[in-house]
Amino acid sequence: MRWGLRPRGPGAAALAVARNLWVPPRLPRRPGWRGATRRLLVRSVTGASNQLQNSSNGSYRDTVLLPQTSFPMKLLGRQQPDTELEVQQKCEFLELYSWQRERKVKTEFCLHDGPPYANGDPHVGHALNKILKDIANRYHMMRGSKIHFVPGWDCHGLPIEIKVLSELGGKAQNLSAMEIREKARSFAKAAIEKQKSAFIRWGIMADWNNCYYTFDGRYEARQLRIFYEMYDKGLIYRSYKPVFWSPSSRTALAEAELEYNPEHVSCSVYVKFPLLKPSPKLASLIDGSSPVSFLVWTTQPWTIPANQAVCYMPESKYAFVKCSKSGDFYLLAADKVTSVASTLETTFEVISTFSGVDLENGTCAHPFISERVSPLLPASHVTMTKGTGLVHTAPAHGMEDYSVASQHNLPMDCLVNEDGVFTDAAGPELQNKAVLEEGTVAVIKMLQAAKNLLKEEKLVHSYPYDWRTKKPVVIRASKQWFVNITDIKTTAKELLKKVKFIPGSALNAMVEMMDRRPYWCISRQRVWGVPIPVFHHKTKDEFLINSQTIEHIIKLVEEHGSDIWWTLPPEQLLPREVLSQVGGPDALEYVPGQDILDIWFDSGTSWSYVLPGTDQRADLYLEGKDQLGGWFQSSLLTSVAARSKSPFKTVVVHGFTLGEKGEKMSKSLGNVIDPDVVINGGQDQSKEPPYGADVLRWWVAESNVFTEVIISPSVLNAARDDISKLRNTLRFLLGNVAGFNPETDSIPVNNMYVIDQYMLHLLQDLANKITDSYKQYDFGKVVRLLRAFYTRELSNLYFSVIKDRLYCENADDPKRRSCQTALAEILDVMVRSFAPILPHLAEEVFQYIPYLKEPKSVFRTGWIRTSSVWKKPGLEEAVESACAMRDSFLGSIPGRNAAEYEVIIVIEPGLLFEIIEMLQAEETSSTSQLNELMMASQTTLLSQEPRAVAADVTELKGTFLINLEVCSWRGGVVYHNCTQMKSWKACSA
Repeated sequence: MRWGLRPRGPGAAALAVARNLWVPPRLPRRPGWRGATRRLLVRSVTGASNQLQNSSNGSYRDTVLLPQTSFPMKLLGRQQPDTELEVQQKCEFLELYSWQRERKVKTEFCLHDGPPYANGDPHVGHALNKILKDIANRYHMMRGSKIHFVPGWDCHGLPIEIKVLSELGGKAQNLSAMEIREKARSFAKAAIEKQKSAFIRWGIMADWNNCYYTFDGRYEARQLRIFYEMYDKGLIYRSYKPVFWSPSSRTALAEAELEYNPEHVSCSVYVKFPLLKPSPKLASLIDGSSPVSFLVWTTQPWTIPANQAVCYMPESKYAFVKCSKSGDFYLLAADKVTSVASTLETTFEVISTFSGVDLENGTCAHPFISERVSPLLPASHVTMTKGTGLVHTAPAHGMEDYSVASQHNLPMDCLVNEDGVFTDAAGPELQNKAVLEEGTVAVIKMLQAAKNLLKEEKLVHSYPYDWRTKKPVVIRASKQWFVNITDIKTTAKELLKKVKFIPGSALNAMVEMMDRRPYWCISRQRVWGVPIPVFHHKTKDEFLINSQTIEHIIKLVEEHGSDIWWTLPPEQLLPREVLSQVGGPDALEYVPGQDILDIWFDSGTSWSYVLPGTDQRADLYLEGKDQLGGWFQSSLLTSVAARSKSPFKTVVVHGFTLGEKGEKMSKSLGNVIDPDVVINGGQDQSKEPPYGADVLRWWVAESNVFTEVIISPSVLNAARDDISKLRNTLRFLLGNVAGFNPETDSIPVNNMYVIDQYMLHLLQDLANKITDSYKQYDFGKVVRLLRAFYTRELSNLYFSVIKDRLYCENADDPKRRSCQTALAEILDVMVRSFAPILPHLAEEVFQYIPYLKEPKSVFRTGWIRTSSVWKKPGLEEAVESACAMRDSFLGSIPGRNAAEYEVIIVIEPGLLFEIIEMLQAEETSSTSQLNELMMASQTTLLSQEPRAVAADVTELKGTFLINLEVCSWRGGVVYHNCTQMKSWKACSA
């Protein structure tokens, strides 16, 4: 294949004036011109330059069909947010949810809104979550589904109560329970109003007058019903167990209310537990050696006063060793001999080794409580990763320790009170000392005095902290209410196999978190929440709850809210028939319990109140990854417990928002980005310009939300630039469909120009891929597909090629109507494609479409519509072959106007020639579709080399590979007037 270019006369250079025609910025401005006559005509009318406009020939602009639209190319400063507000009002954003609920459609899509916490201002984490949900809802609505989406708020709990009390300072100590509740409710309501206003401003579609709130009496009543159903099945019980306890909050905490501080410093100690009674096997091994001690390592010395046993791993090997420094004899795991000796700065001589089972029935002495005997017990939780292979066991201060104690009937006395302070039972040396502070120091001194401390050292490690007070917690046994999740886990995990997780790895993460959870403590020692509806006996360790008491309480709460637990006298909280059985109003034997329900139980039962129909299953739950151990899990566990059913069909999990360098956002780092400042700008708008809500939404959509999500000024600037380019593309489309009516002016697909048919072919493929991406909730892929299409296929190729037809043909010429037909379809598909992501821009564009007499909301007119007749895969080879030649041609004349050249293409007879011939039937043409693509003055298509090649023509050699079903290829040569030899290769699939 060969093709050549011959320079035209000096008049051709004047055609560069066409570059001054209005086109979107940053798009290639290389309009093609066909033939001398056409060239002369165009040259005389495209004078955007002052010289041509001022010439004696008069104005030429009137003879060119320039784009006509008032759609603004840019919205500067406050124009962007102000225009969005106008669009929201004009297009009735607030009425859209109600409108779509009234449609008579068969399918319904339910997205259950996980309630944000009502304790602060709206932040970018809220924006990420709510916008993702809104994109999903708007897509499904446009596809024809009736959307069920009820926004909600989590209103109870410790964080709100702590904020209220901290604001009151010393006055808080004198507040009654009801005063605290009233102030907490007011605080939550104020936060809800702030967040709700922000969500509306972001364009979130919902009925904002009908939300759900966990402090609503009807919601609380439903929650209490779920509680009793689970209690009645034996899945909720009261027990004395170790739980995570926050001394700073004076309440039990759930795993989901913890955060781990990797920089926590503990005092770790190596301690001797003197051997008292060896097992028979051990006795034969030590053979009277004395003294012999078990070596134990712990990072929590304060728990040693509560020690009741030392655990070992039965399957592991243990060693009897002699210390070279002291001459003492020790017992520890064989695998830990070298590392422990190194830590103790000594060496151990291994005298003998034995199996862990040989320790059975042995005992040792407590390191400083002389009368305490600690048995040696087998346990599966002992590991060899750290320590000595022997584990100090305090049943009141460890979940595994408690499990061992339960099996062997060990005492479980707790020596620590609600403030994290040793009680009197710990003895005079320890009482009233905070266990994590001076209490630890006191225990270490007692170990030293007993000469059983081998080493003390500081250890930096990950340790659980209270998620709100940011202070360390302890594990402490107390009487609490628990959910028996052991009986639920198996069913829950089986049901999860039928749930679609996006990304898929989230399923395993959720299962692992559930497996690590031994039980769920659902009681809290606070007042701002839903009371656990039980009555405790005044003198006995008994409590009262039954179907009669619960129905009575539910009815009161439904009518008056849960305040009744604190405002009504106890005798009114019980039904008459029960009251008479428990002493009557004057001698009532029971009092209302003072614990409230964990807020994860609060929000986890939302499915029972919010989800519609008898099935009460949401199509989608969409939250951050922290909810795998939080709301996702509590929703699943309560639903499985109450009705053996999952509350969700699909779970989408997104990451957290981070700063530009991947760091967590914090006020101290100064990297917090306020969504309101993003939309409306900051005090210095040269540094913090008003971007509007659509930039925020584009940032959300384009981010890889399944990992951590970066937000920064540079990221927001890039999002604004993307939307600016999209606006310019849309303006070009709008301007060039002026005077076009699709109903009367459209050209049948088969009569359209090949390049126009090709664009419809690409458009259908784009529509299918975009639809599939929305289905998979991969909004980032939607953005990437759109961005590639409007920059590459439209701006770089199509718009450059068709400007001549658009501007220079008669208004109703079929050639012009052909590309207008394509432009109208492109405009429609594009607007619908990005509408769920950029609703303000989509609605704005819809108002400027010239052939829509009374433009409706784009969201009320359905999803993308394409036609099967657009699909023409055979066109790809023709157009892409020609485009490869075009790219090579244009690439060889950088900075020059293509209209200054004529092109000669030489292709050997065969398949490729036949394909290109579809675009130009005649040998030479300045008006063919091939010449339009080449953007040259004229194009000559030959099947054999010309007899003579002018001296000023330089040859371009190369190959062109074309992949058809027959996999044919042809070689070729390119001629033109460049002075440098070049080679080229292109492929089309």
